[in-house]
Amino acid sequence: MAESLNPEAREAAQQAVIALRQRKPSLDDDSIQVILSGARSHYAWKDKPVPESLLQEIYTITALGATSMNSCPARFIFVRSDEARARLAKSLKAKNVEKMMSAPVCVIIAHDLDFWKELPYLFPHEDRRPLFEGKQEHIEATAFRNATLQGAYFMIAARAVGLDVGAMSGFSNQIVDEEFFKDSSLRSNFLCNIGYADETALFEKLPRFSFEQACSFE
Repeated sequence: MAESLNPEAREAAQQAVIALRQRKPSLDDDSIQVILSGARSHYAWKDKPVPESLLQEIYTITALGATSMNSCPARFIFVRSDEARARLAKSLKAKNVEKMMSAPVCVIIAHDLDFWKELPYLFPHEDRRPLFEGKQEHIEATAFRNATLQGAYFMIAARAVGLDVGAMSGFSNQIVDEEFFKDSSLRSNFLCNIGYADETALFEKLPRFSFEQACSFE
């Protein structure tokens, strides 16, 4: 295990977690409903803009979520302009075009395959770059896995600050990468519309598996 470069900072971090747990041992039921159990995926939106300051706040919260070796491979591209929307629309299945076009913001959740080159900054305890250099399969798996985690953090953070989200996978990653990330180390994962939802478009919540159906003990 890597040793802390600053013992005082390590002690302060430990005390901060202990103090937080004492102040807030758990979330109340309404808070859990807002971010997960009562939240819904939305595909219809009110004509209400999302301020850039709120997008920055969502990212700030997201960035603090855990990733392997603090690798932080996710990149978030906020599609707002008409020109960018037209480019993104090329990649979408027909039924998803209006969902994206009507959303205040559509976010391309992507990952950077060069993430490991930033590890000296993100994980200064020891040089972990040799774990990735020349190992493309490991790079791709690590980037995809951890950026997907960050995409989920992003959705929860957006809900936590009062926005609604609607993730989409009905699109061509190849077209998105060609349009937005050509000749770069970025690759798209999934799309996420965010804004203030029009709840009149909702239908009943679909079923989920029970604990017994989805979980087991070994």
